[in-house]
Amino acid sequence: MIEFSRVSITYAEATTPVLSEVDLLVEEGELCLVAGRTGSGKSTFLGAINGLVPHFTGGHLRGSVRVAGKDTSQHPPREFAELVGVVGQDPLAGFVTDTVEEELAYGMEQLAVPPEVMRKRVEETLDLLGVADLRHRPLRTLSGGQQQRVAIGSVLTAHPKVLVLDEPTSALDPTAAEEVLAAITRLVHDLGTTVVVAEHRMERVAQYADRLLYLPGDGSIRSGTPAEILADADVAPPLVELGRLAGWSPLPLSVRDARRRAGPLRDRLTGRTPVLPERVAAPVKLAASKIVVRYGELVAVREVSLDLRGGQIVALMGRNGSGKSSLLWALQGSGPRHGGKVDVGGQDPKSLKPHRARKLVGLVPQTPGDLLYLDSVDAECTQADLESEAGAGSCRAMLDRLTPGIDGGKHPRDLSEGQRLALVLAIQLTARPEVMLLDEPTRGLDYHAKRHFGAVLAELAAEGAAIVLATHDVEFVATAADRVVVMAEGDVVADGPTAEVVVASPAFAPQVAKVLAPAEWLTVDQVAKALA
Repeated sequence: MIEFSRVSITYAEATTPVLSEVDLLVEEGELCLVAGRTGSGKSTFLGAINGLVPHFTGGHLRGSVRVAGKDTSQHPPREFAELVGVVGQDPLAGFVTDTVEEELAYGMEQLAVPPEVMRKRVEETLDLLGVADLRHRPLRTLSGGQQQRVAIGSVLTAHPKVLVLDEPTSALDPTAAEEVLAAITRLVHDLGTTVVVAEHRMERVAQYADRLLYLPGDGSIRSGTPAEILADADVAPPLVELGRLAGWSPLPLSVRDARRRAGPLRDRLTGRTPVLPERVAAPVKLAASKIVVRYGELVAVREVSLDLRGGQIVALMGRNGSGKSSLLWALQGSGPRHGGKVDVGGQDPKSLKPHRARKLVGLVPQTPGDLLYLDSVDAECTQADLESEAGAGSCRAMLDRLTPGIDGGKHPRDLSEGQRLALVLAIQLTARPEVMLLDEPTRGLDYHAKRHFGAVLAELAAEGAAIVLATHDVEFVATAADRVVVMAEGDVVADGPTAEVVVASPAFAPQVAKVLAPAEWLTVDQVAKALA
């Protein structure tokens, strides 16, 4: 179905190709997982499937890419619209209408699908992705995860033969991600759709994949079964890392397979307890009392009170639309707040000018590109140093810790989603605010980048900062967070130490906890230290 023949892709002014002499064949009805570190070329590979690379992005493509026998060099991307459906990393950037139902129908209108067929497909897709109750909602009022499901649905209604998805579950809560992946696997098994998925949260997708395409970063692509490739790949989900540690062969890809083999490992861990980071909680840095946020008649945050202490990393979790982002914006002062008070060192951030508020409370939004406005990475870093009154090179050093090797002359809009997020994180962290609020901060980051990011957050916490992460990344929460607050329909429904909250939750438990339950092991590192 998809054939790459000696494909090399080089962008203007680049000294080395992003992809080099790639030969591979993806069969009809396969689910392919594309994996690799941030900036390794995954988005370029996906864009080449329907000709967006190089027709839209520029650069030079040598070799040939064929989809169902159709050569991308001979046909513009618009001629692949019916054949290849593409969902990018930023759903909002791809929307062209105002409401959910209109967006689902728009692609079919362009393909001249008869009205009676359009109506039927819209209803099927609303049910398939669980968004029927959102049909009349304006797209911009949806949460990031809801927008992502609508973006996938808008492509599915055209019934493409090939579906290309770039980070499709990155903004989804665990339950919603499972629903979307179940829908995708139904398309593969029942309709023979070929699906190519690039996803950093490999723990969600690996067990469903027929093939893993691994980009080591040198321009090549390794192709094979997930178990074969993950045996020595430098990016791997926690389950595979646990299998390597325990010496299991073949490596397990699902919690079910791992639990069947985990008896001896559980016996070895009997009587041992996880080593937890020792952080001394400082006094309260931010006190929020009875915060209320409304959008028309919808109450997004319902009288939430929250104390954030210095030296503590708090994970804010909950299903999509539960009010997490609204609460963060209300705490920072830039978003709406219809009731309640926020106190940071005797001041309310909402009453301060933006540059003063940023010193007290920093915020990285779900769409970090909104904070970038200069024409190069170096310019953004220099401006961040000036505004934060930090030493020259501070922001660049922070960026290199998160994602090393980004070209300083590149325009921020030309970066991958993960690189752009790392740049905004570096800019915000350079200011060293008293309170740091991060909305889905690990979207687009590979496992290595998340490890570095976790170390940076630990340093900030050690210096006395209070940190809040609104996230669906349960594996990162297990590694980084001291405390978990769970929201539902605008209310706080759980608040306590990480292990106590997540181990008891089927939805928010990390893979290691599921395999080794009922013991409160959360990460592979904890298990490794105990065995050592």
